[in-house]
Amino acid sequence: MNLPAPSTQEDVAHILDVLTFGEIEVEGRLVDASNLALLGWLTLGDVRTRVIYKPIDGERPLWDFPQGTLAKREAASFVLSAVGDWNVVPPTVLREGPLGLGSVQLWVDAVDGASQSLVDVVTPADLAPDWLPVFEAQLSDGTPVVVAHADRPELAAVAVFDVVINNADRKGSHLVLDQSGSLWGFDHGVSCHAEPKLRTVLWGWVDKPLPEAELARLETLVGWLGNPLSPVSQAINALLSSAEVEAVSQRISALLATGRFPQPSGRSPAVPWPPL
Repeated sequence: MNLPAPSTQEDVAHILDVLTFGEIEVEGRLVDASNLALLGWLTLGDVRTRVIYKPIDGERPLWDFPQGTLAKREAASFVLSAVGDWNVVPPTVLREGPLGLGSVQLWVDAVDGASQSLVDVVTPADLAPDWLPVFEAQLSDGTPVVVAHADRPELAAVAVFDVVINNADRKGSHLVLDQSGSLWGFDHGVSCHAEPKLRTVLWGWVDKPLPEAELARLETLVGWLGNPLSPVSQAINALLSSAEVEAVSQRISALLATGRFPQPSGRSPAVPWPPL
């Protein structure tokens, strides 16, 4: 059976033990992934669960990210998500596997079509009042459309988290709902860069005040990162460069200083392609 997505800290701790010490059996490859992403089973004792294993040796070179660091960024994103209480990244560890060191992440059983209930392309007439437009476009036949997302607190929380990790690839398809309705995000390999690279479809709250819950999360996280002896600082420093860790703290401080959702920088594309 597949382990259910965690709902408590005890669940997370148990799953992390399984991910860290279980034996990985590769079943197949996700052919749509831009880097090598292997679907497999992980077994520890009488526990057996699906995982996604992304070996570092399967990462294709990128001009703007250091080679061999994407798996570490996947693991760092989980740490920041968990410590900041966003709990949007499935449990993820960096460990050895059949093809060498890589990230191993719990597989989340998603509801079919759930991504379209969060982010979608609609005609202007079909834009629901509880949805927020991001940008306008045209289909090949000239039909006007709008890329938009739902105005939901849990999506707004992901938007804040993406600013913190400097997510360069928040597509709509990287967001899913599990069978209990909880929101999860994945594919965080191109994140946590020291230079501004935020590309996301979640721009609907630009300049709006950050919710109190998000401010509290940011305060908690900056407190942990501000203590170099904290387990959080030690974990993050083992996964990211010193410049990247400092940039995380700077992004959090900037959010706390303004208290608002940021605007696109205007210096680079603000939306990933394709957006969905």
